Amino acid sequence: MIPKLFDFAIVGTGAAGLQLALTMLEDSFFQDKQVLLIDKDAKVNNDHTWCYWEKGIGRYDHLLYKSWEKGLFLSSTAQIELNLKPYRYKMLRSGDFYAYAKQKIESATNFTRIQAEVLHLKEGENVQVETGIGVFSARHVFDSRIDPAFATDKKSTKILQHFKGWMIESVEPVFHPDQFVMMDYRLRKAGTSSFIYVLPSTPYRALVEFTLFTPDLIREEEYDEILKKYLSAIPGIGNYTITETEMGIIPMSDYPFHKQHTQRITKIGTAGGWVKPSSGYSFYNGKKFAERIVAAIKGGHSPSFTLTKPRFRFYDRIFLDVLFHQNERGEEIFTSMYSKNKVTDIFRFLDEETSLWEELRIINRFPHAPFLRAVKNRYFRL
Repeated sequence: MIPKLFDFAIVGTGAAGLQLALTMLEDSFFQDKQVLLIDKDAKVNNDHTWCYWEKGIGRYDHLLYKSWEKGLFLSSTAQIELNLKPYRYKMLRSGDFYAYAKQKIESATNFTRIQAEVLHLKEGENVQVETGIGVFSARHVFDSRIDPAFATDKKSTKILQHFKGWMIESVEPVFHPDQFVMMDYRLRKAGTSSFIYVLPSTPYRALVEFTLFTPDLIREEEYDEILKKYLSAIPGIGNYTITETEMGIIPMSDYPFHKQHTQRITKIGTAGGWVKPSSGYSFYNGKKFAERIVAAIKGGHSPSFTLTKPRFRFYDRIFLDVLFHQNERGEEIFTSMYSKNKVTDIFRFLDEETSLWEELRIINRFPHAPFLRAVKNRYFRL
């Protein structure tokens, strides 16, 4: 029997919603709380590949498709070996994560999962969740739907991380499974910040993606042209088969998502600003944000309490401005970042775990001109 009133409802069972649900499920504080999960999609297909860096053994290590301790950064001027220890770069396929989360949630007697489209949220003493199959009530709702105002907002800076990837099966052993390629800028779309990303799982198999950080999208044929050209340059590759294809668009923006929170509705995922604005990474952010929400609830605070760190949002805004107005300088900026810093320091900086002094030291190693121009554009316009 479905309860008449839930303590919490989670709208959307993508990475953010499921990580929040799993974090609640694994904490004894929520054992007597009724939690509703709603999504119009059954979430059974492998529709995403999530990658993230993490120290040591992580919560989802048993689900990993592959992980690496060594990486490689390539550009027209540099070839940089990346020693990630004590981190590992981890690759998780969404189908495996969905199946694991579904099994855990269905075994919990206080969790209810339904497949339906959420049409409207009406906030009052509780929140009325109107769906295509009925109305449900919850004391607090976590909503992963992006507010329509985001698409029309003119004040925020928006960069799109968009990509197309092929899972390649090669006849010959041409890949190096002990090392992934973080960025390869040697082949890119002219005038853009764009690169190839290679995740090899065996000598014969790899996910090869063409990724762009640009304000606008490109034609699908342009992804294919770059991917074909890149693969044709791999020594000895010969014949290969494309066994899977994935495409995606991740918004990187300084839009004030936090202003969409209300007393009884907390935005999560992309809609809650969980995507790191300057990098587009979201899965590991989702783990950290889910843990902060649970800690806030247990401490008697609003779920959105201390979710964001203001000075890192400042860094993100400046970096986004550079990519928006000086997109062609992406290769120069990322080459400088990887050549002048330890990759472990970069990870800590992007994870927002550095001190102010460490941040200033890293920032000082970037080319100054584009960032000074961005600060002037952003804060000193006449």
